[in-house]
Amino acid sequence: MTSPVSPDEATRMKALDVYQIMDTPAEQAYDDVVKLAAAICDVPIAMVSLLDTERQWVKARVGLKVSQIPIQDAFCSHAIASEMEVMEVRDMANDPRFANHAFVIGEPGIRFYAGAPLVTPSGVKLGTVCVIDRVPRALDSRSKAALLALSRQVVSLLELRHTEAKLRSMAVTQQLRQLQLEGYQKQLESVNELLRQQAMLDPLTGLNNRRAFDDALCEELARTERTGAPMALIFVDVDRFKEFNDQFGHIAGDQALQQVASVLLAQARPYDQVARYGGEELVLILPDTGRGAGMAVAERIRLAIEDFAWPRFPITVSVGVAVATDSWTGVGLLDRADRALYQAKRTGRNCVVFLDDEEDVGPAAGALV
Repeated sequence: MTSPVSPDEATRMKALDVYQIMDTPAEQAYDDVVKLAAAICDVPIAMVSLLDTERQWVKARVGLKVSQIPIQDAFCSHAIASEMEVMEVRDMANDPRFANHAFVIGEPGIRFYAGAPLVTPSGVKLGTVCVIDRVPRALDSRSKAALLALSRQVVSLLELRHTEAKLRSMAVTQQLRQLQLEGYQKQLESVNELLRQQAMLDPLTGLNNRRAFDDALCEELARTERTGAPMALIFVDVDRFKEFNDQFGHIAGDQALQQVASVLLAQARPYDQVARYGGEELVLILPDTGRGAGMAVAERIRLAIEDFAWPRFPITVSVGVAVATDSWTGVGLLDRADRALYQAKRTGRNCVVFLDDEEDVGPAAGALV
């Protein structure tokens, strides 16, 4: 299926960017819109979607699990290119534009589609509120009018979002100016400290981010060199996380990462450092911890994640452990832990591996491969 191209796609992309809505979490107001659309039009499927140059991204949906669709496969691209107020296809199987579409001839077996465009105050079409059925049908005039009303409500929500963002920005600017005018240096320092702390946190998991981890690792290695006390470094990687995201969507993947982070925090001591290293990799710094204690913590983490009641699909982790005693560099220790993690993956996943000197050692005793 060929996707129609807007005559002024650059303008449309600028308008979409203003709202900063793409890839945001689910929100009740948008979820309510799709529930109303499905109920009013008496269909099993409804969506609020926005389109960029590469995909149709679904902000809210009911009756369908898909979170995004390649632009060339998007029904809604035809709806925003149409001159009709509501583009209605009463039987997709009889429309040459859609008859061979995978969603029509296969699951979920779509036969009916109607989409009302999301039109900004400046007249730019960003996406649609659409309703879908698995049988051919037609909307009456009242249902079409209701669908248009809901599309206007979504645009109002987008405008409200944009206005609130501008007000927040203005409020922050005004507050900073007031602090400067009144000379509240201490308050400015407090704001700067809060910003510094926020800059050191991963927004998804609430853990320390890579920058905070790098600082903590340097400090702990320096202390290890001074005191001679060992320090353990634990790398944790969620097994087959890309497959999980592909199957259940990125929102479910984010929720899974948040739960894994909670497990790590529960197993850590108050003075241990837990951080998101990047993607689905998390890391722990354990001061005053040798090989035995480090392996024990790593195995407790592995078991806690394996035993957790995951709502969608069992999740496991592979774990690599390295220990510094003295004169270690951060790069060397990270490399040792990373190679241990790689060995855990290569061994079969869902296990703990410690690298001893230059040798790769197999999974920890009792670990499941």
